[in-house]
Amino acid sequence: MARLFGTDGVRGIANEELTPLLAMQLGQAGAYVLTKEKKHKPTIMVGCDTRISGDMLSNALMAGACSVGANCIYVGVLPTPAVAYLTQKYKVDAGVVISASHNPVEFNGIKFFDGNGYKLPDALEDEIEAVIRDGMRGIEFPIGPGVGKIKYRTDAREEYINHAVQSVNVNLEGMKIVVDCAEGASFYTSVEALKELGGDVVPIHNSPDGTNINANCGSTHMEELQARVVFEKAAVGLAFDGDADRLLAVDENGKVVDGDQIMAIVGNYMKSQGKLKKDTIVATVMSNLGFFLMGERCGLNMEQTKVGDRYVLERMKEIGASLGGEQSGHIIFLDENTTGDGLLSALHLLQVMVETGKSLSELAGIMEVLPQALVNARVANHKKDKYMEYPVIAKAIEEIEKKFEGQGRVLIRPSGTEPLVRVMIEGKDLQVIQAEAEKLANLIQDVMF
Repeated sequence: MARLFGTDGVRGIANEELTPLLAMQLGQAGAYVLTKEKKHKPTIMVGCDTRISGDMLSNALMAGACSVGANCIYVGVLPTPAVAYLTQKYKVDAGVVISASHNPVEFNGIKFFDGNGYKLPDALEDEIEAVIRDGMRGIEFPIGPGVGKIKYRTDAREEYINHAVQSVNVNLEGMKIVVDCAEGASFYTSVEALKELGGDVVPIHNSPDGTNINANCGSTHMEELQARVVFEKAAVGLAFDGDADRLLAVDENGKVVDGDQIMAIVGNYMKSQGKLKKDTIVATVMSNLGFFLMGERCGLNMEQTKVGDRYVLERMKEIGASLGGEQSGHIIFLDENTTGDGLLSALHLLQVMVETGKSLSELAGIMEVLPQALVNARVANHKKDKYMEYPVIAKAIEEIEKKFEGQGRVLIRPSGTEPLVRVMIEGKDLQVIQAEAEKLANLIQDVMF
């Protein structure tokens, strides 16, 4: 049976794969595993993004937690990094976010944080999963006053905004900023934070209705933001995803600035200020080769992990780094929060623009983005980890690796959150690598369909 947890919690189509029953069981097992060593009545903080299934799943999960004696604090619609921050601030025992991040509205997910605001290691997730698969044996279900209760809070978003603007207190007066909120969890927090700092904010896609999250907007669909920045003659565009734990940007000319470039810009600025711990940035194997070449040129220590911001975080904690992230825009400022934080990433980027007086296009020139083709092969979710078991696919991968050896890079990996096998090729000629990536992805899709 496939593992329940992926790289970012439990994901699936809401009410089909991720059912209210499963949400309740995750509430029960999660509350039990994360709080079983506590001598007091445990408390779990719960938040969600704007998708319509959030109410259904969050209430089911909280019912499960209450049934094993845990209290819940429901903070409603909040970015994932806000729940992580508030979990540690209020010293509750655990935090939960109901979100499927950048995925379409029919998907949803459940991810846990421990009492310090960190995503759970594999071992703890496996323990939660084992409790569910074992039919909840060994869990006590209290009665009477032992049952948990739910407290509802509506002020939590203001506390997160205050934390962000105090962490990066930059003066944005006179700066025009277009903000794409992806009809998601940042629809209020990002706009209000930027206004509070004096920015001339032009918000788009900030009217969520439960069904429009990530729909042709946000960090996965940048075209409208690119055009709007140029039309508004804005200094910068900011694009969040549905749960606002990632950020991509657009320069004044309408060109996308990705997570690698943002880390390069901010990392070098932090280094110049003596604020980049160990002069180190932690990235993943998916980061552009140009990013690592920039690091060598600028005297940065560049660490690599496998794909997933949780693995970036684990490495950051191991070596004591303060900055790390992914090309996709998950960027972690570990001195200020315990997870990828789109708002903090935006404020740090804007701070560099303000304090250097340079445009974003000029700053982005610190690294050359080498051509990179990324093509997804759609396969059955339960098969995506087994692509190398097909001889014809294994042979094709071997041949393409030989072709680009010494001239580029080939990376094939299953998605941690979607039913996809991702084919990424880097090289000098975009047309060549795009054709090869599409050819290989089509083969994987045809053979594994």
